[in-house]
Amino acid sequence: MAEQPSDSSILSSIIRCVNFAAIKHKNQRRKDPEKTPYINHPIGVAHILIEGGVQDPAVIQAALLHDTVEDTDTTNDELKEVFGPKVAGIVAEVTDDKSLDKQERKKLQIVHAASSSPEAKLVKLADKLYNLRDLDRITPEGWSEERVEEYFSWAAKVVAGCRGTNAYIELELDKLFKKRNVTI
Repeated sequence: MAEQPSDSSILSSIIRCVNFAAIKHKNQRRKDPEKTPYINHPIGVAHILIEGGVQDPAVIQAALLHDTVEDTDTTNDELKEVFGPKVAGIVAEVTDDKSLDKQERKKLQIVHAASSSPEAKLVKLADKLYNLRDLDRITPEGWSEERVEEYFSWAAKVVAGCRGTNAYIELELDKLFKKRNVTI
């Protein structure tokens, strides 16, 4: 029987992820008018997972790290070395290939959602919920209302491929979709 990690080692691994992500995202800001520090986003995604009852430390770690490969100089090999193959694998599943154009990346998120691991689906759902709550609260600088509506419609298609993963997060997403009259 495999030895279970202690609460203190789990807590330590989570704090290591927060610190790593904070360092990697230190100069980044969200696109909201307040220019919110970017690190608020991955912490918020992890918080949504906790609210949704997710207790798998690897999923929480992946949520904290989910944008490091896509948006910083971090490599998947670096994540594998520092946080292990499970966490790195989840992050890899939710990372867009920045060598592709934006429309292709968005299309691939829809296509890959249904075949993603349950762990990656959890991170994807929480990420979409965080972003949609943000968009519902305030329009990012340079975005039109039409662009916000397009994001909601696209996000609903990604979420559709992740359904059946976490009832709490899906219900919260559905509330936003209903409020915005987005077909689900």
